[in-house]
Amino acid sequence: MKPVFAPRGVVATSQPLAASAGLAVLRRGGNAVDAALATAIALTVVQPTSNDIGGDLFAIVWDGERLHGLNGSGRSPAALTLDRLGGRMPERGWLPVTVPGAPAAWRDLHERFGALPFADLFTDAVEYAERGYPVSPEVARAWVGAVAEHSALRGPEFAEWGRVFTVSGRAPRAGERWRNPGAARALRLIAETHADAFYRGEIASALAAHAGGTGGLLTAADLAAHASTWVEPVSVTYRGHEVWELPPNGQGVAALLALGVLDGVDLAAMPLADRLHWQIEAMKLGFADTFAYVADPAAMAVPTAALLTPEYLASRRALLGERAALPGPGEPVRGGTVYLSTADTGGMMVSLIQSNYMGFGSYVALPGFGFGLHNRGVGFRLEPDHPNAVGPGKRPFHTIIPGFLTRGGTPVGPFGVMGGHMQPQGHLQVISSTLDRGLDPQAALAEPRWRWQAGRTVLVEEGLARPAVLEQLRSRGHEVRVEPEPTGFGYGQAIWRLLDGGYVAGSEPRADGSALGY
Repeated sequence: MKPVFAPRGVVATSQPLAASAGLAVLRRGGNAVDAALATAIALTVVQPTSNDIGGDLFAIVWDGERLHGLNGSGRSPAALTLDRLGGRMPERGWLPVTVPGAPAAWRDLHERFGALPFADLFTDAVEYAERGYPVSPEVARAWVGAVAEHSALRGPEFAEWGRVFTVSGRAPRAGERWRNPGAARALRLIAETHADAFYRGEIASALAAHAGGTGGLLTAADLAAHASTWVEPVSVTYRGHEVWELPPNGQGVAALLALGVLDGVDLAAMPLADRLHWQIEAMKLGFADTFAYVADPAAMAVPTAALLTPEYLASRRALLGERAALPGPGEPVRGGTVYLSTADTGGMMVSLIQSNYMGFGSYVALPGFGFGLHNRGVGFRLEPDHPNAVGPGKRPFHTIIPGFLTRGGTPVGPFGVMGGHMQPQGHLQVISSTLDRGLDPQAALAEPRWRWQAGRTVLVEEGLARPAVLEQLRSRGHEVRVEPEPTGFGYGQAIWRLLDGGYVAGSEPRADGSALGY
């Protein structure tokens, strides 16, 4: 694949019909936020294997002068306490369901930045839901696995998912037309009421009733209490650029910690095996702190800023060594996902990520409204003294993170890589390929990837499986495994601003997606 160059505007995401919906909005006179929302809303219909109306959202917006961050994640039900879990948080069902934040985030982004009427951004999504669309290949592949997993689930809360998301008990095939009229109904209500129906109206009442009748904790009061939060993005310097992420409860700080550590290491001069070793070791350091400290900001004992000071990053850099290590957290001074990016002719740019989590999330779907609920409560910890411990009205640790790159305060553009704990690792690899090796966004996204799994285990794509490289990594203590399937290495997008106007964009070659410009 080659990069896309466009003089006026670009949309890049993991499903072509959604990218088309965003581009249509740009061509109708909408701005980058309008295009991002149209794309995100369409993605809930055309890529339900990764996101849905009942998911969460995070976004970074460059408004032409500065960055803005939106945390659109929801909080746990008021009734969710540690003693309700019986010693474990299940991955599926009602218990891991937190309040979905995506519909409110759509509204809040539009109210602050949108140019076109809110309802206009739902047009393509509603049409695809009502009239159907041919399922794309990677979505179809993921759907097969999801149906197999659902078949093993037992309980009344799982019944509606099978009615909505299967075709006579099977997954829709690639190219087969799939419809979801219930989702069309839900999207119309959200559009007409500016999401009020979801949190205080007809959909909220249905959600509360369904939870009450099938063992859920979510109530009308939980939904009515939901609010998005505008936040200030945080950054570190890397190779003379600023890499931006959102502050916790997301894991973006892991990417920043790793990049901040590596900013003092000359990766560009290293052979491949050495470069991979230092990246993996820096990433472990980033995760060690992230897993120890990141939680709902109200519960964090360590301020985010303390993790990103030059002094603290230098202290962590000093731990890097020639052997694969198992680092613990440091001591700072205390105080299934879709990604898309858009840019418009006026210079506004958006980095947005939206997710169910773990494919179809909880596998709980709302009867009559055609959407499923995420399972973000899986991100909570069960240790009562951990800042991310299960509790009522809390935002859990979140994996989804949008990124943005600037240089000296001047925007370069939005980027992101979805895929659970692969996301900060993907951010590190895309940014390093861009700034250390000078690759364009498409080439940076196409580079073969590695993924630190746990302990000393590192998975690599076949493109990195060169005998000499694997031997050198193993000699340093890395337990390297080659993964023939690319599905666990994330799906990314990136748009960079060109110095003389316009944009260059790339879209994930491992997915169905595309970058479209005009």
